[in-house]
Amino acid sequence: MPSAPTVRFAVLVPVKPPAFAKSRLRDLGDDARRDLATAFAVDTVTAAAACPLVDRVLVVTDDHVLARGLADLGVDVIPDGTSDDLNGTLALAAAEMHRRRPDLRLVALCADLPALRPEELAHALAATPADAMAFVADADGIGTTAVVAPSLALFHPAFGPASRQRHLDAGAHEVDGVDVPTLRRDVDDRDDLVEALRLGVGRSTSLVTTVLGL
Repeated sequence: MPSAPTVRFAVLVPVKPPAFAKSRLRDLGDDARRDLATAFAVDTVTAAAACPLVDRVLVVTDDHVLARGLADLGVDVIPDGTSDDLNGTLALAAAEMHRRRPDLRLVALCADLPALRPEELAHALAATPADAMAFVADADGIGTTAVVAPSLALFHPAFGPASRQRHLDAGAHEVDGVDVPTLRRDVDDRDDLVEALRLGVGRSTSLVTTVLGL
């Protein structure tokens, strides 16, 4: 009997321009904050692209320099036309990816996961249901780092304050039975960065933090 085909995914990564990103790291200085925000995005996208269940990665950003650098990684990049509306940005990105590859399931992924390992992303994706939207909560159990939907019709991300509860209230399935600490470890402040470094960050973040002596 032939085996069932492997489910494939498209990852959507919204990236805020580094000039405005990661305000809670401003105490390190603006140059360091911008460099770290860029490194986080590069390492997140690199890990997503290396995930064995991911066929496409689509980055959404209005930073032209960052866009060129990310495109060099072999991923697709489009501009963001929705200003500060993260969920609106993701809805437009999902529609565009569905137009390009309607066969792929959709994944919204935060761009500040510098320790993300491709195999952990794969474990989480494999644990999502085939008939409902799902999400992965952050390490603090308050926010969300990833939202997964089997179709465009079921893709309704609710990122923002207390997004874990917002996704639960919307009826989304919480992926909580897999050990994926690097997928849960988003970085907003110094304490988060220390935890990410403990897990082991990607090449770009490692370089920046070494230069900064962190």
